[in-house]
Amino acid sequence: MRKILIFLFFHKGENMDGVQFQPIINFIWDIANLLRDHYKRGKYRDVILPMTVIRRLDAILEPTKQKVLAKYKECKEKGLLEKGIEAPLLCDASGFKFYNHSQFTLKTLLDDPENLKDNFKNYLNSFSATIKDILKKFNFETELDTLEQAGVLFKLVDKFCSNKVNFSIKSTSDKPGLSNLGMGYVFEELIRKFNEENNEEAGEHFTPRDIISLMATLIFKPISEQLNSVYFVYDNACGSGGMLTESKAFIKNLQPTAEINLYGQEVNPETYAICKADMLIKGENPENIKFGSTLSDDQFKDLKFDFMLTNPPFGKSYGNEQEKCKNDSRFAVGLTGVGDGQMMFLLNMISKMKDTPLGSRIASIHNGSALFNSDSGQVAIRSHIITKDYLEAIIALPTDLFYNTQIPTFIWILNNRKEAHKKQKVQLIDATSYFEPMAKSLGKKSKRLSQEHIDAIFELFSKQIKGPQAVVLDCEDLGYTKFNVISLKSSQEVKDDSELINKEAILKRLEQLEANPPKLEPIFKDEKTFLNALNIPIPKKTNPEGKISKDLKILLNKSEEKIPLKEDKDTYFLELLEQIRPQIGFIKGQSIKVGYEILFNQHFYRPTEAKSARTIQQEIRELEGEIQELLDEILA
Repeated sequence: MRKILIFLFFHKGENMDGVQFQPIINFIWDIANLLRDHYKRGKYRDVILPMTVIRRLDAILEPTKQKVLAKYKECKEKGLLEKGIEAPLLCDASGFKFYNHSQFTLKTLLDDPENLKDNFKNYLNSFSATIKDILKKFNFETELDTLEQAGVLFKLVDKFCSNKVNFSIKSTSDKPGLSNLGMGYVFEELIRKFNEENNEEAGEHFTPRDIISLMATLIFKPISEQLNSVYFVYDNACGSGGMLTESKAFIKNLQPTAEINLYGQEVNPETYAICKADMLIKGENPENIKFGSTLSDDQFKDLKFDFMLTNPPFGKSYGNEQEKCKNDSRFAVGLTGVGDGQMMFLLNMISKMKDTPLGSRIASIHNGSALFNSDSGQVAIRSHIITKDYLEAIIALPTDLFYNTQIPTFIWILNNRKEAHKKQKVQLIDATSYFEPMAKSLGKKSKRLSQEHIDAIFELFSKQIKGPQAVVLDCEDLGYTKFNVISLKSSQEVKDDSELINKEAILKRLEQLEANPPKLEPIFKDEKTFLNALNIPIPKKTNPEGKISKDLKILLNKSEEKIPLKEDKDTYFLELLEQIRPQIGFIKGQSIKVGYEILFNQHFYRPTEAKSARTIQQEIRELEGEIQELLDEILA
């Protein structure tokens, strides 16, 4: 049943510390020097990554090449090509779930240098559908034109066909075969190196491994003893696939017998191609990696997942997709503003949680906006997550952990099967001080999480420890009641309004109320009901066109109030209205809403102790001394 890719192949006892693969990695990395002067350094990967995939496939298909050509000829003669039913037969001939029916191999392409580009394109178009999809998203045919014009295409193919390395599964007389596990390591290292070389762009698609390791620890390690079945892992903004492959490796380390199926969706064509190629090379099912927008074109409508990890784009507009999202049941809770769709990715994952004894666990990275933004959609999503008791913890990360941003970031941990002692509780962990500086920055990444830091954060999380770095709150502690307070303007304020037509009648009534303020109920439905109860004429004015219109705002001041959900709002309303007298006011009933926010800094604020006057004076004297020494050196 699980023969998705027959070419799964492992050497028993293969050491995966990466040392034995470094010569291959270095060899491929050095080939990129051919591209110097023809490509910007950040674009080397557009050639090297697809060529690495092509060479790997070419090498493992070579032994069955003649069988595939014979079967292709047979299918053509029987008219099977026109019917589009030849693929299974060609796969059987190749021995894999893919094939290439071209007469060429990469090595034989070199026999005709004059027609190399055209023959190469023919070779690429002879791959099976999955491979062609990957190469199309790499836009590699366009690169062939560029490489030919630069005069380096022949050299590039020749280098990749060198006998100095063995890309095949089978061993040669002097070189061991390269298993899928080993090839996966090589390809992953190339992706990492190219991403680190091109930090700004990579940040959108590549989450640093130390952060992924923390996320995996938080969602897999608490249930390590239960991981003994078949599991589905999903990333709805999968980038180059790092979270998926790292998750599988983490689970396998905890429980080698667990069966892990990886699924992902990615909207960027090149990154999608990298991810799908990585899955193919590692022996995963590449068909589980889908192209397109998760928000407007969900490719996994009917699937639920056990584990979901993601680093969605934040601060990125999804305005051209919002219309499609409006009638999507995944987003029935609410739509965020078009300027930032990060919480929509979280809703998508929630819609895919399993209703099983184990349930589903989610780890998702967000910026600070997701914690407290007052956008109605974000408020609705936070309220849904917290009232459903999905939110288990939020971890504040150090700044400078990512390649392309220095802003504060947070990991949200969601779980629809919380342990009993965690029900109706949310833990906030301040891990901003858990880092070590890097010897050399990679883009904006100048800090990293060591294993000791990850272990320390996990201990706070797993034991739900309370202390300087962690607080445990009731879900209700994160809630608030928000409402509008409307109060009458004074007669003095209204007196100067020259636009009022019925000013005299209004002023007369206001002065009466100010002289003898009435006792009113604290809540009214709306402004008009309030004015009618006080028998105040509805204010009228003349607009620029000379028409008479009503304008309640002329008489009213409005302010917004927010109180903790646990506080008795009726008592608060009465006390508040007492404070605003002699002005007469009310709470607008239509405006009373319950929301949730996570004011992280409020729980971890640590005031700095002010320096004493004596200390400040001493520092000034020291600075004056240093300045004098510098002046003496200049004048000497």
